[in-house]
Amino acid sequence: MPVSLSPALALSLDLLRCPTCRSSRLRPDRGALRCPAGHSFDIARHGYAGLLTGARATSGDDAAMARARDRFLATGSYAPIRDVVARLASGSVPEPEPERATVVDVGCGTGYYLAGVLDRLPGARGLGLDTCVRALRSAARAHARAAAAAWDVFRPFPLADAVADVVLDVFAPRNPAEFHRVLRPTGRLVVVRPTGRHLAELRDRVPAMVAMDPAKEQRLHQALDPFFEAAVTEPVEYAVPLAGREALDLVGMTPSARHLCRTDPAEGGLLPGRVTVSVLATAYRPKRPPVQL
Repeated sequence: MPVSLSPALALSLDLLRCPTCRSSRLRPDRGALRCPAGHSFDIARHGYAGLLTGARATSGDDAAMARARDRFLATGSYAPIRDVVARLASGSVPEPEPERATVVDVGCGTGYYLAGVLDRLPGARGLGLDTCVRALRSAARAHARAAAAAWDVFRPFPLADAVADVVLDVFAPRNPAEFHRVLRPTGRLVVVRPTGRHLAELRDRVPAMVAMDPAKEQRLHQALDPFFEAAVTEPVEYAVPLAGREALDLVGMTPSARHLCRTDPAEGGLLPGRVTVSVLATAYRPKRPPVQL
């Protein structure tokens, strides 16, 4: 039996373009999305659109990381970050009709931050892009107005030009040129990234944790500068108490999970009972036109 189109995905169809043709619109047809040239993309029974084809994605969580992320975010430990993201995003939507806004979350994971923004913008619609099937299953049901599609951030997005009022990039890889292309001239890019103090206690106690690159902030600004200028930056820093399971999930949802050995890092009391959460959240304005490199 063909999979029916979810209301959220139907709400976002006008944003999508065929990843193969690049300019053709996609329409639902017997459990798939098709373009006029006949290119077809399945709609998963979990509700997301499978637009990613061809070579394997260059990044993304695996299923275990997505499950750990779901469990950890459900504790509310990152709720202050979501609140700041929602505030910056809602403040970026131009008047007079913010309820008609379009929010695109690139590297959306389980849809946690996108759902927070949509709660703040009643009537707005959202679309999350990610490569992880397990995460997309959660993202497709994270909010009644949030659709999800499989896509790799490093490829040209399967979206029309200038369709987004807000692009979110929360702990995710970045594609500045594509962010700029899909944003409206009045839109905003909201980027969240860790500072050097983020999860420092975990890095001190778990040798396999990926070290923070001290030049990461400089490289971010260099990458975004041809396309965007910073409008406002908000630091978010606080301490989070961790039970054993929560600590394991926090490690397991990060890229460091790929570098850990099979030995449980909780053995021997390695994991701390409290960690520092420390991030920067910035809303950027698009430059018009972008600076030529």
